[in-house]
Amino acid sequence: MEFSELIKTATVEDVLLSRQGLPAVRGTLCITSHHLLLSSCPRGELELWLLIRNVDAVEKRVCGSSGTITLRCKDLQVLQLEIPGMEQCLNIASSIEALSSVDSVMMMYPFFYRPPSLQLQQGWHLRVPECHFQRVASQTSRWRLSTVNGDFSACPSYPPAVVVPAAVPDDTVARAARFRQGGRFPVLSYFHPKNGTALLRSSQPLTGPNRRRSREDEQLLGAILAGAGLGFVLDTRSAQAAKQARISGGGTEHKSAYPGWRRLHRALDRGRVLQDSFSRLAELCADPTVTMERWLCRLDSSRWLSHVKAALSTACLAAQCLDREGCTVLVHGAEGTDTTLLVTALAQLILDPACRTLQGFQGLLEREWIQAGHPFQLRCARSASSHARGKQEAPVFLLFLDCVWQLSRQFPLSLEFGEQLLLTLFDNAYASAYGTFLCNNERERSLCKVKESTHSLWAWLEQPEEKHKYLNPLYSHNPLVIWPSVEPQSIQLWQGFFLRWIRPSQHLEEAWGQIQRLVHEKRQSQPLPEPPAGTENGKFGTR
Repeated sequence: MEFSELIKTATVEDVLLSRQGLPAVRGTLCITSHHLLLSSCPRGELELWLLIRNVDAVEKRVCGSSGTITLRCKDLQVLQLEIPGMEQCLNIASSIEALSSVDSVMMMYPFFYRPPSLQLQQGWHLRVPECHFQRVASQTSRWRLSTVNGDFSACPSYPPAVVVPAAVPDDTVARAARFRQGGRFPVLSYFHPKNGTALLRSSQPLTGPNRRRSREDEQLLGAILAGAGLGFVLDTRSAQAAKQARISGGGTEHKSAYPGWRRLHRALDRGRVLQDSFSRLAELCADPTVTMERWLCRLDSSRWLSHVKAALSTACLAAQCLDREGCTVLVHGAEGTDTTLLVTALAQLILDPACRTLQGFQGLLEREWIQAGHPFQLRCARSASSHARGKQEAPVFLLFLDCVWQLSRQFPLSLEFGEQLLLTLFDNAYASAYGTFLCNNERERSLCKVKESTHSLWAWLEQPEEKHKYLNPLYSHNPLVIWPSVEPQSIQLWQGFFLRWIRPSQHLEEAWGQIQRLVHEKRQSQPLPEPPAGTENGKFGTR
């Protein structure tokens, strides 16, 4: 396929671009294989540089000899183009629709983008599992780095190297993988050095209606608990949903087969339910006519904040079992690629100060989302405005970023990074010049040679001229666990994301710049004092 075959009209003169909160601009519109460009007349300044992959929906309206195209983007931005000539309007709309729907990974922009400041393969090695294991190995000898999945035969959605119990040989691990959906056998997510407990993740066991068992799976989970007391299986499905899964071959760990393990159910919505919630909230935020009373009613009915609360509550439960109860926790739902990763990543952010640094957070994302097999290409194919109703799209990663923002708001000194990083991560997950979020798992990235042929987002963020944009000037290292409040009054709408194209941001940016300047001057004269012990810890305990 050639991109030229999809572009029916490449250039149109005298196009009027309208965006909310900005003056309208008239100029020349150009379509390339990956971008939509508009240069103003008569100055010739580039007013629009839009990655076409960012387009979520194209709406066209023709009136007489001209037409209007409304572009609803995945980042919730809305652009309106008034184009002279009915045929040109229809051609432009058709071209954008075709280019934004290209499914071939190797035809996407990251395979063509070559920034002069970066080199290929730079940054890809910074956040690998081996680095995480080195930290674990310095704290305990009960775990080892296994290459049982070196050729992706044990589990196609796991990375080649995973951390497993040292007492369990690879052949046992490989057999245990056959008893888990998609081969996702239990692996270590986080070792809690305070008391030696562990956070693990997997997919559901394939017990089925006949209550099948696996000696190797039982041996694996038994070795994890050896001498460690009690463990909890935190199932992100309802008890009813887990029971129904047995009909289709799934199920749960049976008590008699897994002594020492107790099951907890905390239902977290995903899939179409979560996608519809996101769409309703985005539609509400884009409606300028809604009254305050109607706004609050529709905000509640969207249930987005309820999803945020449920995710944080479940992560707090996992963290509480590890930190306060001294118990090991295994998290899984069905496939183990969505809400499972949501819970394990948030729990680590709550427990581990290292994950709250900029580099530590990038490592967490790489380990618990990208290499752990969250299917980004499927989940982020469409955003809130798409008219196509696919079965695979779901804003699970956005829900995670929202929860992280809630933590940053409740603990403004404890995270080294700010809101701008979270917005950048969302934008790049849905439409990017970098290969970091391409494909659905490491096996697919290996087949497409993503690491050899595209640039890493982490390498771009590590550049000094970029890095400072994402740092929190108020950050002060907090070695304590941060327990967020999950009370309704504590969970707020993430305005910086949902309203970022609607509310004016100039004054907020000026205020943030002033804060950065003042903090820099203060640090030049004297170091900021460390917060008193417990300042941001335990203020809002979970009950």
